[in-house]
Amino acid sequence: MNHPEPDPELDEQGRGMGAHNRAMGAIRAENDQEHNRREPTRVWLDEDNTTEGVCDSLTIVLNTGGYRWAQAGGCTVCGYVTESVDGGTVTHEDLLSQIEESLAYERERAEEPAGQVKLHTAGSFLDEREIPAETRAAIAEEFADRDRIVVESLPDFIDAERLRAFTDRGLEIDVAVGLETVTDRIRHDCVNKHVEFAEFERAAAEARAAGAGVKTYLLLKPPFLSEGEAIADMERSIRRCADVEGCHTVSMNPCNVQRYSTVERLYSEDGYRPPWLWSVTAVLEATADTDVLVVSDPIGHGSDRGPHNCGECDSRVQRAIKDFNLRQDPTVFEQVSCSCERTWAAVRERERGYCLPLTN
Repeated sequence: MNHPEPDPELDEQGRGMGAHNRAMGAIRAENDQEHNRREPTRVWLDEDNTTEGVCDSLTIVLNTGGYRWAQAGGCTVCGYVTESVDGGTVTHEDLLSQIEESLAYERERAEEPAGQVKLHTAGSFLDEREIPAETRAAIAEEFADRDRIVVESLPDFIDAERLRAFTDRGLEIDVAVGLETVTDRIRHDCVNKHVEFAEFERAAAEARAAGAGVKTYLLLKPPFLSEGEAIADMERSIRRCADVEGCHTVSMNPCNVQRYSTVERLYSEDGYRPPWLWSVTAVLEATADTDVLVVSDPIGHGSDRGPHNCGECDSRVQRAIKDFNLRQDPTVFEQVSCSCERTWAAVRERERGYCLPLTN
């Protein structure tokens, strides 16, 4: 199935995103970092809970030409675009060099190859201006002996033909989609992302027709939402995603303060606080009854720029979240408590959009 190539300038027109994009363009212009085209942005080994159980996982963030939407300004929360090569598509040879660097990293640290491989970019793995078709085929061949592969993409680029590079080799494949929220208004006005929920539903159907599963990334507490609004939106989003056929996993990503983003500008002027870790546990407890695997990995937990509580209990709460990810048992949260829960409860009840944030 063919779809028109998205154009950042056309996507911007008539969507009320001009002010966001002008602000983001000015912020991103401050970035002067340079990156090696032959090395991945990041690579690490970890454990993941999947529909087949817990498995070892190799995660690779490829260094590509970046997210096309960022050309028009991009998302308010994201600094990943500053970690990508400036100036278009990275060559096939350089991308394969990044894969080899990642495999060398794995060989040095693991006794045997991880069963699952997750491939991310600053934009979309299935965007052929980031990852050419020949590179996609070569990567699929390289990892053909693994149990499962996960690729990240916006709905725009998800079609059966692009997924066949993996499915034709018998690989189990999931497509991870950064939906952020099921509420279009929040996604547009708070995140500045042009995706519509209807587009996500179409992409999920396309992936399902190709024999691929869908993993959804949701964002807890984008800018301009109070703590209580963010929790309510996340619970609503998880439940609605669970009803989308083919969506088997939801990854709740608590917002953190990334460099060269609108969130960082707000944070530096005391206009934004990352979500409380108690908010993460509240959502996980409230949605544990849904027919979908719900996990969360709070990046930067315990730091001022990441999801945090009072500082005294952050590590204990983070361990409980990680335990929940593996066991899917909400009773793990009964084992952690702290006096700061009372402060969090007051914030959740009293914070309003015109007085953000109520606490630091």
